[in-house]
Amino acid sequence: MIAELKTVAFDARDIGAEADFYTALAGWSRAWTDDDWITMFTPDGWRIAFQLAPDHVPPRWPDPAHPQQAHLDLRVPDIDAAAEKAVALGATLLRRTDTWHTLADPAGHPFDLCLHEEDPNTTVMGVMLDCPDAKVLSTFYSELTGKPITYEAPGAAMIGEDGKRPILFQQVEEYHAPQWPDPGHPQQVHLDLLVERADLESAEQAVLGIGATRLPAGGDNWRVYADPAGKPFCFTWEDGS
Repeated sequence: MIAELKTVAFDARDIGAEADFYTALAGWSRAWTDDDWITMFTPDGWRIAFQLAPDHVPPRWPDPAHPQQAHLDLRVPDIDAAAEKAVALGATLLRRTDTWHTLADPAGHPFDLCLHEEDPNTTVMGVMLDCPDAKVLSTFYSELTGKPITYEAPGAAMIGEDGKRPILFQQVEEYHAPQWPDPGHPQQVHLDLLVERADLESAEQAVLGIGATRLPAGGDNWRVYADPAGKPFCFTWEDGS
């Protein structure tokens, strides 16, 4: 393991509306907030954030020219009732199937409601990353996070155990990579990964060695990189963040 998955962060113009939506839909609670960032905890242990992006351009799934880049899979006991509730809260229904429905949240980010009748709660099954090669990207994040590859199929993969914040990968035929910070090719979502400050330089060399690229951005407690599919992610360390 080079770094530990800390946060899944989605861009939005109105981060308060996003936080309110998921609180009402899934029972998430606010853990930390300022003018530019809201961090939320889910009842099942995920840390999900909304980052202020005044020039946010919503995805137009399934249009590959305006890609989602990633989405959340939520498990619910009744997909029709959950979809009806989500729409009443401001979501848009995009697709129905027998076992999952796809919707867009108030910022336009698609998410799936997946049928899981055994649990009465709404839980996060995982975050799904779109990519041009699921094997390549799952191998990269497995080495980065230390999560083992637990599922592989043509065009799909998963790292991590079910119920332990897994990351999923789906291969997209017409993949368009983000070109952050260009709002014309937005990141939509990024992962924050936790490293020890004392280990930062060795962690950077390790992640570059497995295929990441350093991007010219950073702050007092964060640096930005791109994975082999061009998706930005951050190393962050505990300096009062």
